[in-house]
Amino acid sequence: MEHGVFHTLMSNPLIALFVIIGSGLLLGQVTIKGVNLGSSGVLFTALLAGHLHFELPAAIGSVGLVLFVYCVGIGAGGRFFSAIAREGSQLALLALLIVSIGTALAYALAMILDIPADLAAGIFAGSLTSTPALAAASESLTGAGESALVIGYGIAYPFGVAGVVIVIQVLPKVLKWDLKKAAVEAKDPREAEMRVVNVLVEVTNPNLEGKRISESGLAQFNACQASRVQRGEKLEPLSYDDVFHQGQRLMLVGLSKEISIAVDYLGRRCDQSPLRDVETEKGELVVTSKTVTGKTLRDLAPLKNHGVVITRISRLGLTFVPNAATVIETHDILTVVGRPEALKEYAETVGHRSNSMGETDLLSLSLGLALGIIVGLIPITLPGGSPLTLGLAGGPLITGLVLGHFGRVGRIVGHIPRPTRMLLQDLGLVLFLADAGVKGGGAMIETLQQYGITLFLMGAVLTVAPIAIALPLATKCFKMNILQALGGICGGMTSTPALGAITAKTDSQSPVVSYATAYPIALIMMTVFAKVLVEALS
Repeated sequence: MEHGVFHTLMSNPLIALFVIIGSGLLLGQVTIKGVNLGSSGVLFTALLAGHLHFELPAAIGSVGLVLFVYCVGIGAGGRFFSAIAREGSQLALLALLIVSIGTALAYALAMILDIPADLAAGIFAGSLTSTPALAAASESLTGAGESALVIGYGIAYPFGVAGVVIVIQVLPKVLKWDLKKAAVEAKDPREAEMRVVNVLVEVTNPNLEGKRISESGLAQFNACQASRVQRGEKLEPLSYDDVFHQGQRLMLVGLSKEISIAVDYLGRRCDQSPLRDVETEKGELVVTSKTVTGKTLRDLAPLKNHGVVITRISRLGLTFVPNAATVIETHDILTVVGRPEALKEYAETVGHRSNSMGETDLLSLSLGLALGIIVGLIPITLPGGSPLTLGLAGGPLITGLVLGHFGRVGRIVGHIPRPTRMLLQDLGLVLFLADAGVKGGGAMIETLQQYGITLFLMGAVLTVAPIAIALPLATKCFKMNILQALGGICGGMTSTPALGAITAKTDSQSPVVSYATAYPIALIMMTVFAKVLVEALS
């Protein structure tokens, strides 16, 4: 009876969808030795549901795919292009090397073992734990091919997650690397200079006597602001008419390097610790007003016109100290110091609303998704070949990258608050995995019976070999520090659990920085190479 009720309920596609997602997320929370499947647990419950011939709502996988890759692009866009151009180019090359090795090995093993393109592409994506690669490859396949792709991914994924963690933990012990010593060697001497600090300074420069603070040479420093002046025992917000005088004490906020220069210019650093900000004299305001966006702080003159000082700006997840040439953008989060009445007035000027901190522009989200789908439909003609399209995986991904990098394109704003973006990304992922798993579940047993342990061995090789080859190249050829190399390899393998295993053994931020640089490069390259692999083997 209960069996019949269950099947009756699961015959409803919407009920089946959420039961698969819920049970999959529960499975993903099961942790063994610090490793779990996370959202990918949905794939395994979906494979079982597909084997039992349950069905899901039509097009739900396409909706999930578009949401997922668009949010991935928005999140990676701020780092993807800059990672290629800046000093992290070696880490970008390392990520490209890891993905290239994985692709080449997948192609070679598929040819040697006579494994079809769909199955090989799934094992490739699963071994490198790359759901975007699975999504990209799925667009090149239909029907039975798509089923085999998902089965290959499901077979290789568990070892892909655990294998990288194991190898990353075992290798330093086998090679007798001292991670504590490496952490000291990896410490960037510029790290202290790049910290944002508050410093109390006593004015002793006689040339500044009587000059207006807001119009002094202090405003020309690249990343340094005077935010408060001490009156009696209290630090009060700076006003436009305040002038310098001997013995005066000012609160400076800025990069440590710039602060040091500013202190020499003004006088001397006070031994007294800076007093805490009064909460009513400091606030965080979100910019939504079109009268403010696109203008520099020099144009806006917030101290002169409104009696406030902008000490920090947070934009697309990054926080920095502005200077006079800094341009204000929509959805910038401004840290503002001033008297309560001035803060209230300036909040109205920039269009701040209390719910703006976590507000998502749904119109921009809709237009961005639509633009991404349109970009995916545009045919690209290659020399000597038939026209190709980026599809539902590539179009929204490229659009998201561009919006994430530039912040906005015309009316479309590339800003989604991180909590909202992560929710949409995870929702899109589980919808896509549920749909893909149900489609692949019907042929799962037959595929395993046909190829047996060969698929598991191929997956293990594709997980371990790129690490074993890339690590010595990173330390010997690229001259990377051990921690930098390990973090770069975790990023190249898109393995967050492995990064966690490294950071648990060291306080150094070097692995995290390397991971953050290599990860978006590897993420994008895997989506490209997955399609290349399918085409090469077809």
